[in-house]
Amino acid sequence: MVVKLVEVAKIGTDISTRSEYMLREVFVNPEQVTMLREDVAMKGLLSEGRLPSELDSRMEFTRLFLNTGMDIFVVGAPHVVESKLKQKQILRG
Repeated sequence: MVVKLVEVAKIGTDISTRSEYMLREVFVNPEQVTMLREDVAMKGLLSEGRLPSELDSRMEFTRLFLNTGMDIFVVGAPHVVESKLKQKQILRG
């Protein structure tokens, strides 16, 4: 089972320019998640107006660490993301 989350992703990779961000859906296998951490730096970017305008100023962000060595930033407080990752899927037959 995978869980759908909303990722805050950088557009482009040029370090010399001011980074821009976009939102995109990402599907995560909960068994691959090793750690969740609140990300206050993203909250700062939001207050500076550097994140997409569709985000509300009250939003919180979580950094998700995967056992592949990758990490991603997702929309939602750690306790909200954790509850989504722990949801049990009910099969309908």
